[in-house]
Amino acid sequence: MKIIILGAGRVGQSVADSLVSERNDITVIDTDAARLRDLESRFDLRGVVGSGIEPAVLAEAGAHDTDLLIACAAQDETNLVCCKIAQLMFNIPTRIARVRSTGFKAEERLVGPEGFAVDRIICPEESLTRYIGKLIDYPEAMQVREFAGGRACLVSVRARQGAPMVSHTIAELRESNPEVAMRLVAIYRRFPDEPDRFVACSGETRIEPGDEVFVLAAQENIAHVLSTLHRQDARTAPPVRRIMIAGGGHVGLRLAHQLGQQAGRFHVKIIEEDPQRCVELASQLPPDVMVLQGDTTDEDLLGDEGVEELDLFLALTDDDEDNIMSSLLAKRMGASRVLALINRRSYADLMHGTEIDIALSPAQAMLGELLAYVRQGDVQAVHSLRRGVAEALEIVVRGDRKSSRVVGRKVSELPLPRDVHIGLIVRGLPDAQPGEAVEANDADADAVAPQPEVIIPRSSTVLESNDHVVFFLPHKRLVREVEKLFRVSATFF
Repeated sequence: MKIIILGAGRVGQSVADSLVSERNDITVIDTDAARLRDLESRFDLRGVVGSGIEPAVLAEAGAHDTDLLIACAAQDETNLVCCKIAQLMFNIPTRIARVRSTGFKAEERLVGPEGFAVDRIICPEESLTRYIGKLIDYPEAMQVREFAGGRACLVSVRARQGAPMVSHTIAELRESNPEVAMRLVAIYRRFPDEPDRFVACSGETRIEPGDEVFVLAAQENIAHVLSTLHRQDARTAPPVRRIMIAGGGHVGLRLAHQLGQQAGRFHVKIIEEDPQRCVELASQLPPDVMVLQGDTTDEDLLGDEGVEELDLFLALTDDDEDNIMSSLLAKRMGASRVLALINRRSYADLMHGTEIDIALSPAQAMLGELLAYVRQGDVQAVHSLRRGVAEALEIVVRGDRKSSRVVGRKVSELPLPRDVHIGLIVRGLPDAQPGEAVEANDADADAVAPQPEVIIPRSSTVLESNDHVVFFLPHKRLVREVEKLFRVSATFF
């Protein structure tokens, strides 16, 4: 696929890194020649210096025969105008824009073909807020990824010594929980002086303390799954109540506002160093959110504000070093769980396995929204995992027995690559476009329409047209083989 990326900032670089590795033809436009030279030296792509709202620059970048435009420059206005020019002058089929403003999503006329002609709006800050919100809902999880409109989830959890199913085999886990719709799809195991090693899952695989376990399950079973792998008493973790946010930038403000609107559920404090920004935060946030002016790495400030009583400490500033240091300090002072926002991949890799519970990359939280447009076939959702090495993929089965290689076939008959797991199948969902969530039925529809069914596939399970199949792929290079298998022939319309 031929792709133009507008903007070589943090988001643009992360997007380019992910897409180049999949053998796409990438061109990046930016006004900073030094940034482009750095990208060209690291990745197999082409850089064009200039403004993305100038037709001549877009033409130089190859817009006349481009398949996808991803506009992720710093300014919303630049991205929107670039999408409109791409439609009017170059007829680029798919146009995606990074937009921070919340008003555009609700106004179809503004972003539709007669407006700025944006096919999909992405907002990394919104993606991060949604992602962190799931970690608050499931405090034992290291990550939570949704499929089929939230009806199914992929969670990763650190297996803890003494938890009910740790030190048992996967077969024993299934036998003890036969009524729970779940499947273990991958284990990453720590070894001294080595990166975590992927362990393929079979019935004989034993879950060891310290393993990072990936489980696909129906949404209603997630809390139970997490408790059996992480808690010694097998009870659901107590809810997160006390939260401290370090950093009052775009992400910190959005998250604090979201939490503050849930009256009585959370006790939220937000620390910001800039006095003027503190005034702005106080004027925009609900009154229940306490705004503090100070240094997020100040040990005395954290102590005075009761860091040892926190359920969750979130370091969300724009400075990786500050986020790392404040998280380590909060953990040392007694915070139950800490999360650090880290942009640099090398830093995130270094933090893996340290006292920081979760090292979160902003780009990884939203990459899936873009990848769903790059994938071939009817891909509904993509989630990049393990710092971009692994992937979880939701594909819709299309066609019939004549036009499809999978419809009407048993799971055991599918020629899937080794190590690729069909984790679960969701049957009975309405259609949706790539990257869109499938909304749950409303109350009136529930009375007449059957509820979608989450199926844990066995070797005898037969795939049907319109099934949503969720895969775990330990290596991204396996994606093309899976897509090819599920592609319909020319006889399907």
